[in-house]
Amino acid sequence: MSDAVIVGAVRTPVGRRKGSLAAVHPVDLSAHVLRALAERSGIDPAQVDDVVWGCVSQVGEQSWNVARNAVLAAGWPESVPGTTVDRQCGSSQQALHFAAATVLSGQADLVVAGGVESMTRVPMGSSVQGGLPFSERILDRYRGVEGVAEDSALPFNQGVGAELIAQRWRLSRTQLDEFALASHAKAAAAQDAGAFQDELAPVPLGDGGTFAVDEGVRRDTSLERLAELATPFRPDGVVTAGSASQISDGAAALAVTTSEWASRHGLRPLARIHTAVAAGDDPVAMLTAPIPATAKALRRAGLGIEEIGVYEVNEAFAPVPLAWLAETEADPERLNPRGGAIALGHPLGGSGARIMTTMLGHMRDNGIRYGLQTMCEGGGMANATIVELL
Repeated sequence: MSDAVIVGAVRTPVGRRKGSLAAVHPVDLSAHVLRALAERSGIDPAQVDDVVWGCVSQVGEQSWNVARNAVLAAGWPESVPGTTVDRQCGSSQQALHFAAATVLSGQADLVVAGGVESMTRVPMGSSVQGGLPFSERILDRYRGVEGVAEDSALPFNQGVGAELIAQRWRLSRTQLDEFALASHAKAAAAQDAGAFQDELAPVPLGDGGTFAVDEGVRRDTSLERLAELATPFRPDGVVTAGSASQISDGAAALAVTTSEWASRHGLRPLARIHTAVAAGDDPVAMLTAPIPATAKALRRAGLGIEEIGVYEVNEAFAPVPLAWLAETEADPERLNPRGGAIALGHPLGGSGARIMTTMLGHMRDNGIRYGLQTMCEGGGMANATIVELL
């Protein structure tokens, strides 16, 4: 039976909004990781059958099929096609799923999956132009539901959803702030230990310098500082900017093929894509779908949560992984061991591939057989991926 394996994974350092990557066009950011992926994994760009690229705000500099533009900017052969995927925050994780399915089906031998988002240059929400994305049928279905805004062009709000999750799972402000502080501490410890070094492709900058380190990690934060932040989504709420993911710029890429093809072409598989699923849930709370997605993935894999050595649950907002822990009864010590989006940032379309790249590095460094990644997504969806170290 054929399989799908990852033979290369690389990412840029993640930049803060208006930070070190602000001057880099998202097409060039994507091209940079494509070139780095080829150099490090040994893949021949001419043999790539397709590039599947995640991007959420597909407008302006990220419009007109950023995947194809990235291929051309990377200097890869014109024969390499590309397509751009939008599954909201899980776009590049979905790109990985599509890549795996394509090589498993025999429709391709080598597919590159990844994604990008420059939230500095293409602000979140900028793709909502020329008409509302929600028809009257959708609004009628959810009108009057707690958390749905009656007087807004975008009646579903992720921040409000995070507050609803905190309310449902009885999560306190202190719990959220403590989780956020721990994310920064874990990311700082990983940086200090050089844990990210092998996965990073430093980005040359126009001033002659190089951007080489994730710049969102706040080493000087504290519970006292976090406690001073406002709660923008509800006056009496518990979610703040400090317990939410950072608005960021970045890109990441993974190369996917089969074990047989990798062996014939001298490529070294890092991990097997064991199970890949998607799930939907309440679009108002919006961020709860990682829970059923995880259950679905474990069921299809025939594994128990205790058999998974590391879990990466995207830190869109602190209530998301905390509710996930409560429902799955997973080991908190195995969750986001190198920090998450609260500390490292969340370049929307690139985050799925960034998280997978980081998780693979942790699995390799610690000899962990199984890892699980899941991400909440706009509209009340989630992807979940289980990989097996090779």
